[in-house]
Amino acid sequence: MTKLLLFLGLTFTILSSAFGKSAAGEKTRIVVDGKSDYHIVISADADSVEQHAASELQSYFRQISGAVLPIEREPASYEHEILVGRTQETQRIISAKTLDSLEADGYLLRTDGQKLVICGGARKGTLYGIYSLLEDYLGCRKYSATVTVVPHSRNIVLPELHVLYNPFFRWREVHYLNAMDRGYSDWQKLYSLSDQRKEWGMWVHTFDKLVPASEYFASHPEYFTEQGGRRIPSGQLCLSNPNVLDTLVKNLRAMMAKQPAAKYWSVSQNDNFNECQCDSCRALNEKFGGSSGTVINFVNHVAEQFPGKIISTLAYQYTRAAPTHIKPAPNVNIMLCSIECNRSEPIATDPRSASFRKDVEDWGRLTHNIIMWDYVVDFRNLISPFPNFRVLQPNIRFFRKNGIRMIFEQGCGANVGEFGALRTYLIAKLLWNPDINIDSVMNDFLHGYYGAAAPYIRKYINTMEDALAKSGKELGIYSYPYDQINSYLTPALIRKYSRLFDQAERAVANHADVLKRVKRARLPLEFAILDISIHDVSPELSYFNKNGKNWTVRKSMRKLLDSFVAEAEKAGMQRLEEHGTSPEEYKKSVEQLLHVSVRGNLAFGKPVKVLTQYSDQYPVGGGSALTNGFHGPADYHCNWLGFQGDNCEAVVDLQSVKPVHEIKTSFLQQWYAWIWLPLEVKFSVSTDGKNFTQVGELPDPVPDTTGGAFVTPFNVSFPAVKARYVKVDAISRKVCPDWHIGAGGKAWLFIDEIVVK
Repeated sequence: MTKLLLFLGLTFTILSSAFGKSAAGEKTRIVVDGKSDYHIVISADADSVEQHAASELQSYFRQISGAVLPIEREPASYEHEILVGRTQETQRIISAKTLDSLEADGYLLRTDGQKLVICGGARKGTLYGIYSLLEDYLGCRKYSATVTVVPHSRNIVLPELHVLYNPFFRWREVHYLNAMDRGYSDWQKLYSLSDQRKEWGMWVHTFDKLVPASEYFASHPEYFTEQGGRRIPSGQLCLSNPNVLDTLVKNLRAMMAKQPAAKYWSVSQNDNFNECQCDSCRALNEKFGGSSGTVINFVNHVAEQFPGKIISTLAYQYTRAAPTHIKPAPNVNIMLCSIECNRSEPIATDPRSASFRKDVEDWGRLTHNIIMWDYVVDFRNLISPFPNFRVLQPNIRFFRKNGIRMIFEQGCGANVGEFGALRTYLIAKLLWNPDINIDSVMNDFLHGYYGAAAPYIRKYINTMEDALAKSGKELGIYSYPYDQINSYLTPALIRKYSRLFDQAERAVANHADVLKRVKRARLPLEFAILDISIHDVSPELSYFNKNGKNWTVRKSMRKLLDSFVAEAEKAGMQRLEEHGTSPEEYKKSVEQLLHVSVRGNLAFGKPVKVLTQYSDQYPVGGGSALTNGFHGPADYHCNWLGFQGDNCEAVVDLQSVKPVHEIKTSFLQQWYAWIWLPLEVKFSVSTDGKNFTQVGELPDPVPDTTGGAFVTPFNVSFPAVKARYVKVDAISRKVCPDWHIGAGGKAWLFIDEIVVK
């Protein structure tokens, strides 16, 4: 093997007797001094993959050396030839037994005298063989969909090759932007989005697509979830009802007729916890050892109707644990999801992942038809620093150890996220070969992608991961930078990270393209600074210069906010979190905070008595958060006082009787997080704290179905009255509405600053 091959840490099966003997150390000189006697030969009936593979080889050889090797079809035959695919000559040189050992994506590289053989399995093996030759032996790289490195040399000389490689994972998908590019996904040997669309008729959370509540609930409420003695349209299906099975099968059959080539069809739970609680469904849960057993029982009956298809279903959240007394049918696929796992330590050894390890092992005893749906990004903040690099390899090895041969790694999809190109590259390499030298591969990427800035970015990554490990904190996929203020995002570490990026930018200042990549790599750090500063952590990490009641916005923070948003938009960032929030929307949310209520606000700094029970789940200091001068942004983690399933009744003590003519406050709506505006808000005043007079009442001005995350003010003005106490009474809806995925669950109410004029 060459040094480059060892550097990448790739492992191969080295063949001997299967190929016959050849002279040890023999080299194949494809191009000498920019000229070549070689022809690329494909079979007379070469398929589209083999034709494309030959074209790619020809193109890269020309880019490397300037030599153009002609592509010919058999029966053409030459003394010097590169055989691409299963030509007749390939089958003469390579034994049938060896060719038969190639799996769908496996490939073979063989030098035989003056001939080079590159062939592979029935799917894309031959194409993967071409790309492996170019990368492992000729130094070519594709770091992203737009960054390809091709070395230049007048000579192309290959060592003796006896390589056969079959990847363990037969289905490898990485849900990141770069992987959606067909050229990149082929080079990295991934299933592309177009592959998925071709093979999958339906993809997860399909109950409502197969039996839509909008179509069936009015006439057949019994088809849907029963909770609290009533049927609701926003939950799951009633899987014990035989008419549901008949209806779903009928609808699925019609869908299959429109996409006859699709092999996989998902029959899986909606993305909520509202499983049916009717007596019959409860009985099935008891019979089969849990909710997953009821789902498998139902899906097995569906699969029985479609023996030529694979029916996929989820092992997710309330169905994650494997059932008892029932097994998935042979044509039932289990999509097992690791959504609850901690990402700061490997699944195999983390005590916090013990239950998931058990589920993996239990499902493995029931079936080997499993797709692992793993998560590798912070979905709450896609651009947030997320130091999970050290768990990528051990987790993928854990999946391999447990016999799982299909992997879907969910990143930030079509959005631009933190180190998206690096993560895609590393995960792709690991899915192809879990035993690579991950440090070497990362260094190779960083130097190729970031040039002279690479050492500083590597130190940034290492320092952050060391700090997380030292802290012992969890790394969750729904978190904020502020959550790690005592871990890897302390003020001292943020200063260190900033210095490293300063050095990185200086190192590539004269290389515009590379400098742009470095600046985009810095965006997560800038976002962390912005997020943490919202919480007014310190004079350094705050939006304000504060002098008594004279608060002014720090110019440096305003500049950072503006530059972050501008750079994020240039980078093509569509949203900052899974469900939305564009960079511009984020900016507007933060600007809400910058309009502080200090000067002229009679309530600023005054004590607040909260008469209803607020939640400690998002601690903000209790009632004091309502008079601290800050207005919460469209982020319920920051400066919002939350009430779960309860009203908000709060009284501000102005500490002396004063004329009052205006009361203002604000509430948050973000229904996908189970948060709604109050149904109504009542405002009252008192001089003694006992007898209150109502001075205003406002209804909810926004429909409960309005999506997104937004802040709505509730302000009342009235003729001036004397008052010492001001009361705000916000009426919560208390439970999520029937149309919502959390139907029947406790609804949240979030209030921020109370301003009194």
